[in-house]
Order: sequence, then C-alpha cells, then structure tokens
Amino acid sequence: MFPIPPIASAAAPALPVELSGEAALESWLETLAVNLAELGWLSSTVEGLVPASLLQDLRTEILALHRTNALEVAGIGRGAAHTQDRSIRRDQIAWLNGLSAAQSSLFSFLDSLKEGLNRKLFLGLRRYEAHYATYEPGDFYRRHLDSFRGRSSRIVSAVLYLNEDWLPTDGGQLQIFNRESENEICATVLPEAGRMVFFLSEEVPHEVLRAQRTRYSIACWFRCDPIQGIAV
Repeated sequence: MFPIPPIASAAAPALPVELSGEAALESWLETLAVNLAELGWLSSTVEGLVPASLLQDLRTEILALHRTNALEVAGIGRGAAHTQDRSIRRDQIAWLNGLSAAQSSLFSFLDSLKEGLNRKLFLGLRRYEAHYATYEPGDFYRRHLDSFRGRSSRIVSAVLYLNEDWLPTDGGQLQIFNRESENEICATVLPEAGRMVFFLSEEVPHEVLRAQRTRYSIACWFRCDPIQGIAV
C-alpha cells in the first residue's frame, strides 16, 4: 500500500469553486491518489476538468458508431485465451485511436492523469488504452478483475460515462466490491454523464449490472508495460 494518509470516503465531491485550471486538477489528482492508495477506488465528477462540450462530442461519436454497427462484440481474456462468452459479458466496443478531435482532447486529459498518478504514487505508468463501450437493454458484465494478479500490465482502470438523464431504474450501474472482503459492496455507481470511476485493476472486483436502456461509456486502462516491439 502506498504511504499516503487514510481518508474516509471514495466518493469525491465536486471541484472546489475557488480553484480552477492547474490548481483544480492538482487538488483533484491528490484526492484520486489518496483514495486509490487507501481504498483502491474513487467515484468522482470530472465537471470542470472535462468540458461538457467534449463529453457531448464523445457521445456523438459513440452514437454514430452504434448506429452504423461499427462496434464489435467484446470478449474476455487475451491472445489465445480470448473468447466471447455472453453469459459473462455482453457489451460492444470500439477502440479509441486519438485521431478525431474529440479523442485527441480526451487523450490530452488522460496524459495529465497518467503524469499525475506517476508523480503522486510512483506507479511507473507508461501508456494507456481506451475503448468505447455500449450496453444495450439486457446487457451486463459479470463480476471480474481487469487484470490477472501479478501480471503488472494494467495498473489503474478508469471509466468515463456519457449517459444523459440516467435514472436508477435505467440499470447499468457499476457495482464495486471491497478488495479486502469479496462479498462486501462498496458502491453502486450510476453511469451518468460526467462521472468517472477509477480503481486498481488487479485488486478491485466490479461488475456492470443489467442495463434497461442503452448505456454508453469509455473504459480506459493505464499500463506500465511498453507497446510490444517498441522500446520505451
């Protein structure tokens, strides 16, 4: 566990009104670092850090991908172990490449997060990967970890939600479990636009509950391994 003082909650408040720009980001990064160190997760609004116009542009992109059937059915596992099992996972995805204006702006924000997490927690993060995810009505993702323990590739997971006017009856909540007590639910997060959830990839079990309307998000993983074949 990282040597940071404990705090009471992993639900971060909105940014302090007296802070803006780099000061606001630094304050928010401190809250993120402390919660990851002590609890392994954080659910927070990113209002003030990610412009509402960018959230709308990202939403427009994923809606277009969904409408044109450009998403692919997601699987589980990697390499030779990659399979599609609809009893475990039913979402559809499209990997981000940073080429559109919206994705480029998002990547700038993710770069700031990577640098901030390295500065505060000395994680040695080298890169990140991200994809759009769509859950249609009836879709879910059973409880799982984002990385095999000891793999040391995916270190921190993040999810940014793009759903407008989302209600509890719409389902699709992210359920987060206590890393110290496998049957204890720490939080049930409503996937509403502008909310972002972070957790340690190897340590925090989580699941996506069954959606009752189409649910849109971006999943991201901060990694410490280099891209295969490229020296860093």
